[in-house]
Amino acid sequence: MSWQNERIDMNVYSQGEVDRWVYSTCNLCSVGCGCEIAVKDEQIVGIRGNGKHSINRGRLGPKGENQWQANSSPDRLLSPLIRNDLGELVPASWDEAMDLIVNKMKETIEKKGPNGIAIYSTGQAFLEDYYTIAKVGRAAIGTHLLDANTRLCTATTEFCLLQSFGADGAPASYEDIDETETLMLFGHNVAETGTVLHERIMDRKARIGKPYIIAVDPRRTLTVRGADLHLQLRPGTNVPLLNGLLRLMLENGAADEEFIANYTIGFDDMRGALEEWTPERTSEVTGIPVDTLLEAGRVLSETPTLVTTTLQGAFQSADATTACVAINNMHLARGLIGKPGSGPLHMAGQPSSSANRTVGGVGTYPANRNPMNPQHLQEMADLWNVEESLFPAGPEKGIEEQLEMIEQDQIDVFWNIGTNPLVSLPNRKRAKAALEKVFVIMQDHFLTETSKVADVVLPAAMWGEKEGTMENADRRINLLRKAVNPPEGVRTDLDILIDFSKRMDFRDKDGQPLIGYSTPEEAFEEWKTVSRGRPSDMTGMTYDLLEKHNGLRWPATAERPEGTVRLYEDFKFPTSTDYAQSYTKNQFTGRALTRAEYEEKQADGRAIFHATRYNPPSEQPGGDFPMWLTTGRLVWHWHTRTKTGRSPYLQAAAPHGYVEVNETDAAKLGIVEGEVIRIVSPRGRIEVPAKIGDAVQPGLVFVPFHFGSWESNQAANDLTADFVDPLSKQPTFKQSACRIEKLRKQHLVAGGETVGYIADKYDMSVDDLLRVNKLDTPYGIQTGQHLEIPISMINVPIQPYSPQRTDFKKTPIEE
Repeated sequence: MSWQNERIDMNVYSQGEVDRWVYSTCNLCSVGCGCEIAVKDEQIVGIRGNGKHSINRGRLGPKGENQWQANSSPDRLLSPLIRNDLGELVPASWDEAMDLIVNKMKETIEKKGPNGIAIYSTGQAFLEDYYTIAKVGRAAIGTHLLDANTRLCTATTEFCLLQSFGADGAPASYEDIDETETLMLFGHNVAETGTVLHERIMDRKARIGKPYIIAVDPRRTLTVRGADLHLQLRPGTNVPLLNGLLRLMLENGAADEEFIANYTIGFDDMRGALEEWTPERTSEVTGIPVDTLLEAGRVLSETPTLVTTTLQGAFQSADATTACVAINNMHLARGLIGKPGSGPLHMAGQPSSSANRTVGGVGTYPANRNPMNPQHLQEMADLWNVEESLFPAGPEKGIEEQLEMIEQDQIDVFWNIGTNPLVSLPNRKRAKAALEKVFVIMQDHFLTETSKVADVVLPAAMWGEKEGTMENADRRINLLRKAVNPPEGVRTDLDILIDFSKRMDFRDKDGQPLIGYSTPEEAFEEWKTVSRGRPSDMTGMTYDLLEKHNGLRWPATAERPEGTVRLYEDFKFPTSTDYAQSYTKNQFTGRALTRAEYEEKQADGRAIFHATRYNPPSEQPGGDFPMWLTTGRLVWHWHTRTKTGRSPYLQAAAPHGYVEVNETDAAKLGIVEGEVIRIVSPRGRIEVPAKIGDAVQPGLVFVPFHFGSWESNQAANDLTADFVDPLSKQPTFKQSACRIEKLRKQHLVAGGETVGYIADKYDMSVDDLLRVNKLDTPYGIQTGQHLEIPISMINVPIQPYSPQRTDFKKTPIEE
């Protein structure tokens, strides 16, 4: 364990002592920090970290410390809403809302069949909710259109693991980060997206000087400032960089030839794809100096242990799955997997997006089963006691493909559970136009931007108001106990799904109700049976054991009740034809391979190398759009701010959208700090204040995607392209083309006016007025001269945040 001691972070607002503390887990990112909820007079009044939980030893990030405040927000939804004939959402009873939904569902199934219905869920719900979505969606409705906002966040995790290892599930764990000599953070701004994990890393580094940290990111982030080596690559060049590094490693003689020969296939084909990626060629494409590449290659060749983490910088890029497979190739080539301190740790973004994949609430089938394998479909039919012929088979359909189906009038009902797609989807105006064509059910805690297209709104319970489990990024299943009842008129997601199933009268082959459980714990017990014998076997878990041990990592069985720290310690991989979760896809085109094509590989328990070829982003800067646009998150907010925007502290820390512009670009354009500028892409435009510095490289701008109200014109996803990775179907938010437009008015200099006078008149500094007009001195302006004045200046008070609270030694980058 990295932590040497406990530190109990706490945020409580209570008159007098709280009545009780309730065991739970943070519900805001995939780190999975243990916590306790403060309850006073049957209201949630605060939170504190769980000092005994090995993930965090009591520490909480700023979002986690403030998440409870949204529960008591005065704009909570407290009753269902139905859109009336005037186009207004008006209160309705639960019977009225559910009857309308049931009638629309039955009408759609009769008219267009089961695939006329799509269910789009979240990464912040509970395993038991996702399992019920899987069962209702596949075994009752019979739709193949199950997806979640995990498609936007970390779908690539799943697909790169299927390609290389045969099944989903992160091979390494946080404990490997505690032991590794070298940590490569690839497109993973952990200081802002997983603050407690970053503090855990830096706490160890302060004590013993390890791990050596390589940060790969086009931006100079908080994470980069704590690294030893920064590989500042150009957008869309992840694959060239990785191919170049792996070529260097092989040239340095770092390959573990015995491991490759005994436990892998496909090495020679993979190596052939590296030939063109000399250090010079890699430098030319990525923009990273040759000397820096050579140093990175040396470290990666010599390190005895290596953990590589990935997040949106890898997942939301062109060739996302190919880049992550290249990382898997790197670990396989060195035999650095299944060993303490080693392995790829492809992260999850949301607190339980991994559980959604594991239990089949998205495109996957439950417990790592293969929808192309008739044997696996029959297993599920037997477990659920339904006809196997009911199940849809074949490749899944991601949200972008579902939008195309809506545009083609193939879908009539879109059930949106716990997510806000009309802020989070790329090219969101296109998404809004599509969703306006269908019947939208919105299940949420608040009215959001997506409520603009909702026909029915169902108020759902929040964190602390329900019980269940979540799976964090390293396969740990954590328990969340119910602290208080939800407000009157509000129901849990699980209760809504069970009620829907009853009203639809879904039954199994014996005429019994398809959903035979009524509580989260009963749902978990049924799920355990489904998981038996599969990679994600959880038969050794119970709610009480999860609380006793502060979570357990799957597989956890009667034979291995303590769970599994890391996968593949025996170097046996789930790639045999009858057991694998996938027959894999063509690494370049994304076409799903047939069973016969997969059998020809003869993987038979060995990991699979894939050739990783460079496919540049579909959209490139040029012409009217000469700059790169990238998007991402801030330490202060989560996704679309549905919850964090209702915390006074977090909202005050980052109340407004903005755009980061490199100081060189700003000087060329005459843009000054806080000036509202227009960012234009082929899809839309936004107007936000500029933050100027060296966080982004020249030619690149960064816009946080949290701010997306229809009125404020700050939504990054008005700009982003909706191209997707060919394998994971994850949108490439990180690479779009754009341009900057200045928004100026003219001031006609009158007689006697000075630069100082004019600056005061427009609440500007003299220096800013000079920069805007590219003047060297405040002297020499002439009567009748026109000066440019920004139409608006907005202070962007993004509160500085130190991602660690210890006096750490400075890294070479910080020095």
